[in-house]
Amino acid sequence: GTLTWRGNKYSLDNGKMLLRGCILRNTEWCFGMVIFAGLQTKLMQNCGKTKFKRTTIDKLMNTLVLWIFAFLICMGVILATGNTIWETWIGRGFEMFLPWTKFQIGTVFSGFLTFWSYIIILNTVVPISLYVSVEVLRLGHSFFINWDVKMYDCQTNTAAVARTTTLNEELGQVEFIFSDKTGTLTQNIMVFSKCSINGTIYGDVYDEFGHRKEITEKTACVDFSYNLLSDGAFKFYDNTLVEAVKQKDSAVQEFLRLLALCHTVMSEESEGKLVYQAQSPDEAALVTAARNFGFAFWSRTPESITVCEMGQVVTYQLLAILDFNNTRKRMSVIDAQGRIKLYCKGADTIIFDLLDPSSKDLMHTTSEQLNEFAGEGLRTLALAYKDLDEEYYDVWMKKFLFVSTVLENREDQLAALHEEIERGMKLLGATAIEDKLQEGVPETISKLNLADIKIWVLTGDKQETAVNIGYSCNMLRDDMTDVFVVSGHTLTEVQQQLRKAKERILSLSRVSDARNDEDNDIFADDSVFEEAIITEYALVINGHSLAHALEPQLEIVFLDLACLCKTVICCRVTPMQKAQVVELVRKHKRAVTLAVGDGANDVSMIKTSHIGVGISGQEGMQAVLASDYSFAQFRYLQRLLLVHGRWSYFRMSNFLSYFFYKNFAFTLVHFWYGFYCGFSAQIGLSMHYWTAVNHLFVWGSLAMYFVILFAMQSDGLFGVLPNIFSFVGAARNCLSEKSVWLVILLTTAVCIVPDLFVRSIRASLFPTQTDRVHKQSCKRQRPEEQNLRRACRTSSRRSAYAFSHQEGFGELITSGKNMRTSRVSSTCSYERTAPSSKWIENVIKRTNAVSCISFGSPNKQHQS
Repeated sequence: GTLTWRGNKYSLDNGKMLLRGCILRNTEWCFGMVIFAGLQTKLMQNCGKTKFKRTTIDKLMNTLVLWIFAFLICMGVILATGNTIWETWIGRGFEMFLPWTKFQIGTVFSGFLTFWSYIIILNTVVPISLYVSVEVLRLGHSFFINWDVKMYDCQTNTAAVARTTTLNEELGQVEFIFSDKTGTLTQNIMVFSKCSINGTIYGDVYDEFGHRKEITEKTACVDFSYNLLSDGAFKFYDNTLVEAVKQKDSAVQEFLRLLALCHTVMSEESEGKLVYQAQSPDEAALVTAARNFGFAFWSRTPESITVCEMGQVVTYQLLAILDFNNTRKRMSVIDAQGRIKLYCKGADTIIFDLLDPSSKDLMHTTSEQLNEFAGEGLRTLALAYKDLDEEYYDVWMKKFLFVSTVLENREDQLAALHEEIERGMKLLGATAIEDKLQEGVPETISKLNLADIKIWVLTGDKQETAVNIGYSCNMLRDDMTDVFVVSGHTLTEVQQQLRKAKERILSLSRVSDARNDEDNDIFADDSVFEEAIITEYALVINGHSLAHALEPQLEIVFLDLACLCKTVICCRVTPMQKAQVVELVRKHKRAVTLAVGDGANDVSMIKTSHIGVGISGQEGMQAVLASDYSFAQFRYLQRLLLVHGRWSYFRMSNFLSYFFYKNFAFTLVHFWYGFYCGFSAQIGLSMHYWTAVNHLFVWGSLAMYFVILFAMQSDGLFGVLPNIFSFVGAARNCLSEKSVWLVILLTTAVCIVPDLFVRSIRASLFPTQTDRVHKQSCKRQRPEEQNLRRACRTSSRRSAYAFSHQEGFGELITSGKNMRTSRVSSTCSYERTAPSSKWIENVIKRTNAVSCISFGSPNKQHQS
């Protein structure tokens, strides 16, 4: 599109698109145009329709009420038929008391009137007040959830909230849990954990015998006090890396220099501190790690990057940024500081294919170390560099500038150029970042599995990351019989992989069945069922394969295979696919499903499931606003289901049993009494009796509660258990004092009643000038003002997405559009200012003084 403003035209393309949740930085003003809103947004298109959720007990009560009403009609028909027969055979003998000739009534018509009389008398069997009583009980259960101290998170000051009162007892019947990964199972906080440099692993802690120690909260951290630019929140436990930096190991310095240069992070000053703004938490963790080890990224311009290396300020000329995308899976920068170098970081499978043959041995060593990192559930990246000849770079740059302006196949030609200059790199090492699990996640999942609840993980992350988290959560284990990976790109491939996995499970079951036949033929028929419980399988499927697996011809095969597996992990799935998986299980298995998530991409899944749980985390409140229950940590799901869910269902079942018993006990007395009163529709028990019984049970229950409560504070129990009941007779003695009741009554009457009375009549009897003006202004208010006031928003809701590293930031940085500028005149002209500030210069001076002690005095001083 084209934007015309004050005679000037501005192009509108994807580079100027701001997605929902983005934050503009280093921007003083901008013009915005909404192009997708309301139902046209991708979020709303993925949400699906909101469904009214009802519990199984609600459906059962509706069915029971219909059957009870039919039972009432049957009782009325039986008693009416009995009245007709009785009047025909016996009633004629009573004509001397009530002659029929006077009223001209027949036996059939008498039975018809008796039918409606008994419908009125026996209507108490229909539980009219049942729904109101059930809602009151559910409201109490909701308060129990809201008041649960064990589901309160102190760090975020967030308590559990029951956002609905109609699903409490359904919590105790959950069979399938569908969970997001990032932010739900994990904290969505990336921490630099380990690294491999030139074949050496840094990050492990060993004892005096050379055995690896487990890192706990009591483990001593590395002291970074010598580095005045270090981040105090960064923690590392291996001192050998610091010693290698101080000894000026060339490989270690080149490794950290790469981390400080190869990124798209922006820096800014905040309260006298250096703060990084990164598009992904992974990048922020890597740059922060280099900062703490002495290679602090300071500032950047479109043409340069300034780094503080070991207390010395060095400025590198930024020649090019080869940006990241999902196809390349790597990012490179070309810098010049004396020599031209290319620094690259990315997925190990991609980087290893571009390495120089001289790095073959190091590649094998690093590959084994990466497998070790992945087994610990860490997110890995490979790092490499390449020295470039100036003449070769000039030729390549001319090709790059030419291809950048080509209209046809520009992306393919750019990708070929990127790969050309990136070939022949030398491997430096690898990084390992930990996406920390939330506290108590493995224990919660194991206990839910003991309750025979199946947990499926539906995530948009990569397959490797999701599998690593699965091992960290104990959802995937090495002792599992098999882990099936479905990654076909066509319908035929997915069908073959699904059937092959199912046949393997059934074949292993038949082998187990044959072995059982040799021992005992009794269990032969149940071998498959026993195999599904004893032997554990896991299924991992990506988004492309899942799209084919959800087709009508394959969905039953996929569902059968998934239900035979102990764990199911779906990777790279869209929000709509999450909802489709939940709907598939809900439709064919007819089991109670629960979906838990923390972001806007989980809203469709939460709405589709029977019960939706939102976690208030790092990704906004969209999931919480769409959920039925919300809390701060995944581990609280265990208490919500196994405690509140169980007790809610238990209490509701007992209540319904008692309610129906009470109604039938009272109604069947009148039904049986009809056989002894000539089916005359007389009342056996008066309504006063029934009212007295209701009052007895209601108020008697409350009285029994308080009797037990005061008995717990009695002198007798204090004598038996003095340590438990220390406040002897406190409640009983307090409430037995008349002065206490008098104070309560006087406080209520004196403080509340007069104030309410005065406020209610003052505005009417003695209106002030302000009240009169307010009334007149309300009458004279113009329609335009009313429309404007109605259009104003009293609040705004925003959602945030956890964006992974994506394409476009490199071009944005080199263009300089996101750099901070200062106004020098009123003609809208801007001048680029240097990013330095006095506080950083002072820090550098102090850092130089410290570096002379820590690293030794440098011979040459690099200046920016």
